[in-house]
Amino acid sequence: MSPVSDGQRLFVGGEWVEPDGGHYPVTDPATEETVGWAPEASPEQARAACAAAREAFGAWSRTRPEERAAVLRRAAGLIRDRMEPYAELARAETGATTATARAMQVGVAAARFRRYASVEPAEWAVPPQINEAGPMGRAAVMGALAVRQPVGVVSCITSYNNPWANPAGKVAPALAMGNTVVVKPAPQDPLSVYRMAEALEAAGAPPGVVNVVSGREVAVGEAVVACDDVDMVSFTGSTAVGRRIAEVCGRDMKRQLMELGGKGAALVFDDADLHSAVAGIGTTFSFYSGQICTAPARVLAQRGVYERLVDQLAGYAGRLKAGDPREPDTVVGPVISAEHRARVESYVELGRKEGATLITGGERPPLERGFYVSPALLADCTNAMRVAREEIFGPVVVVVPFEDEEEGVALANDSDYGLIDYVWSGDVARAFRVARQLRAGGVGVNTVGRNMEAPFGGFKKSGVGRDVGSYALHAYSEVQAIVWPG
Repeated sequence: MSPVSDGQRLFVGGEWVEPDGGHYPVTDPATEETVGWAPEASPEQARAACAAAREAFGAWSRTRPEERAAVLRRAAGLIRDRMEPYAELARAETGATTATARAMQVGVAAARFRRYASVEPAEWAVPPQINEAGPMGRAAVMGALAVRQPVGVVSCITSYNNPWANPAGKVAPALAMGNTVVVKPAPQDPLSVYRMAEALEAAGAPPGVVNVVSGREVAVGEAVVACDDVDMVSFTGSTAVGRRIAEVCGRDMKRQLMELGGKGAALVFDDADLHSAVAGIGTTFSFYSGQICTAPARVLAQRGVYERLVDQLAGYAGRLKAGDPREPDTVVGPVISAEHRARVESYVELGRKEGATLITGGERPPLERGFYVSPALLADCTNAMRVAREEIFGPVVVVVPFEDEEEGVALANDSDYGLIDYVWSGDVARAFRVARQLRAGGVGVNTVGRNMEAPFGGFKKSGVGRDVGSYALHAYSEVQAIVWPG
């Protein structure tokens, strides 16, 4: 284990390195106390991490897939064995409830390393073809093989809402395909990512295969994107930052995987099971305190059910306990920082100014410390309001009425985003008909649950590319064709 008492060190080329920029405090959003001290890398150190990944790439890409899988399998076991201290750190860094930190952060990370430790075929035969204009003017039978090759060095820039599952979803498939990685974690909660690096080091990842550099300065993130040693950037975060990364990548034709913002529409039809719909939509209030791009935060309710749905959502929100995430009955933890709390509060006030009715919440709970916002429900909204169009990333649900199926679909698609939408209806045929009309990368029918082998990614400004399951192996590889005369 690396020393942390005097501040966490960077992980570059298999060495734990003192940061050029010193250290900065990582704050527990629930207590406002310092969790630990994160290293502030310099742009030069970020480029050194990319160079270390480049140097390690050749040997790692040539290892047998079974050897790479063994490293991932051992890492999964180590993460699972260290569940309690890792989950406690994740809880302290993010403000997630203890149950969420265990199951959805550390638990999912271990599962993702274990998933990509299963070796899948990286090549397949292409049907032979008769080439009528072969060499010397003669027809020839041409055989072909399609081979998945690693992209190279991958910069993984991760989000603050889940410092375990999100990095694992990038690092594990990238390593499985023979890539090397440089991880730039979110500045709010980077300490968990260093624990992940420790597990990979202990699992036998060779020096330079995994590198971690953190920092609050924009220049560090820019360095791991623009560095000539980087072949691909995998980013999770805001659309605004994603657009900037795409511009930089475009200059050098670097591969990109972008999982960006969302403003998921949840269409609730008159014949929906309201209990199921309210429970699903209510995850916006509780799951990561709404700090999740897949949240069903924009509710489109058919007129016949609109008032009942608003009443039931208000009652649901009012029953949720906001408070110390270490207490087992807490459902709503804090948001990540004082600055983000102010941003969420400003959107609640903006909704009122735009003409929405604040049904419940939006105030600060009576707690002495912590960055809390009570679950807020805004009704009587229109799809033109900023609160219905912009990603708030907090425990805020807006409700917009619609008349019929055609209008509901039109309102759902009238958005800059298209990550995941939802449909609740007792008519399954209609639900699937509507789902196929929605311009979103994923659609949940009568559920907010996920299939972790289904492709994940967005339409429009919600991102570029797909990952999760086998699709992640595709994302972190290039397809090469090898052709020969038969």
